[in-house]
Amino acid sequence: MADLFVFGTLRHPPLLETVLGHAPRGVTARLPGYSVYRTEPKGVPGAALCETPGTAAEGLLLHGLTPKDLARVAFYLGGFRDGLREVTVLGPEARETPALAHVRGCPPADCGGLFDLADWVSEWGGLACGAAHEIMPQYGRVTPERMAALRPYLAARAWAQQLARQGAPHRLRSGMGRDAVEILRDNPGFEGFFRLRAFDLRHRRFDGSLSEIVSREGFVAYDAALVLPYDPETDRVLLIEQLRYGPVLRGDPLPWVLEPVAGLVDAGESPESCVLREALEEAGLTLRGLRPMVRVYASPGYSSEFFHCFLGLCTLSEADNGLGGLAEEHEDIRSHVLPFDEALALVDSGEVNAGPLAMMLYWLARHRDALRSGA
Repeated sequence: MADLFVFGTLRHPPLLETVLGHAPRGVTARLPGYSVYRTEPKGVPGAALCETPGTAAEGLLLHGLTPKDLARVAFYLGGFRDGLREVTVLGPEARETPALAHVRGCPPADCGGLFDLADWVSEWGGLACGAAHEIMPQYGRVTPERMAALRPYLAARAWAQQLARQGAPHRLRSGMGRDAVEILRDNPGFEGFFRLRAFDLRHRRFDGSLSEIVSREGFVAYDAALVLPYDPETDRVLLIEQLRYGPVLRGDPLPWVLEPVAGLVDAGESPESCVLREALEEAGLTLRGLRPMVRVYASPGYSSEFFHCFLGLCTLSEADNGLGGLAEEHEDIRSHVLPFDEALALVDSGEVNAGPLAMMLYWLARHRDALRSGA
């Protein structure tokens, strides 16, 4: 058994209970000579405990943690990279108590500002708990180091769950809600960058009766943001070309595909911010404006993947033809600037065989005249 001093995000009770897998047993405590600073990893902002003489870090002293409890905390944090240090904390009535703490081996100047729990909970608490519900089921299945690499993507999956709450109009649809679906059992499936979820469910039918139990599998993915760069003055669009693994797996003899600029929406990021970032990374473009196109499921029969589509207003020239992409993401992208009519003809010929690009070109065909008259 061990006593552990936790701080920062783990002071949020719902998050700590999800990480431990049970209600914690602890008391408020302070650690003299340290402060808690905000960190900005990709995903949900975290916290670090750094030495700062003359201060005291607020936290919780968790009593009697088992080796499994400590391992679960380490797994959630991506491992105790700097190890656990023996410290003396001040518990109730300023009583000195020995404990373990994960102290970051860096100066405060390398961190963000001081961590404020109330502000963090208001902005990030719900997302952090959602991410923890994605992370902790993989405890014992992957290493903490592997989890540290997956963490931003699992946070993005949790963020997609929050974005889904926006819903969509239902003037024609029945309006039956999520409460008309009952998931009876989740079965283990592949967990990684993507998640394969196997489940049994039943649902309310259109005639009011309850369906039989149905066993299905679903592909749990991310929200993606897509943008079609368009210059209304010259009536030109920019398409990108890159190798895609779906066509490779299907056996397509030409697996390089024409697409719009696109990327995964990071945790806490708006789809608009995502496409502005991706346009710069993939095509070297700075967009001067965005027009919402459509918000659609990619393949709702079996995948949670969801597309936020935009038209990106910009200036395009022959100089924008070229190569792009981020080397650290293994991207090898070629840009094509061409007249809109030529791009639309590629849909008719079948050379544009990615559904999102065809959809976005057809959307532009419908709105093109209005956009050009206002250019």
